[in-house]
Amino acid sequence: MARLSGFLLGLLLALAVLGQLFWAHRSTPLPQAAPTAKLRIETRDGRRLELTVELATDPEHWQRGLMFRRSLPEDRGMLFVFPQATGEPFWMKNTLIPLSIAFADKNGVILRILDMEPCRRDPCPSYYPGVAYRQALEVNQGWFRRHRVAPGDRWRLP
Repeated sequence: MARLSGFLLGLLLALAVLGQLFWAHRSTPLPQAAPTAKLRIETRDGRRLELTVELATDPEHWQRGLMFRRSLPEDRGMLFVFPQATGEPFWMKNTLIPLSIAFADKNGVILRILDMEPCRRDPCPSYYPGVAYRQALEVNQGWFRRHRVAPGDRWRLP
């Protein structure tokens, strides 16, 4: 009988601990979604395009980016905005969809465009822009090519 009581007591304690962990996890707030804005791209040949972008303006959103997304609508993207010029690479750890990225200066002038592949486990490649940039725009892979957007074109937030 003492063994059964000890076993039941241990089981109840384990369930209590698991219950606390479960409720603590459920009450932990998820990271706030990045705010969105309309981004207007003006090409050198006069075309105007518009995307709805999530604005990544802080370290939490820079680090998470578009990780774990299973899809991205064709007219959406994520705009990374940095307080000063950087040449840091991007990587695709835990990013499930292929992306293209455009690097731009503080005025939104596109300096370079790269394609990036999903990476689910280390080692993941780093994508170096080879230029100093202040903004970077991630969209579905091939979006820039399909819309004939190239270095020298620019974007603006209204």
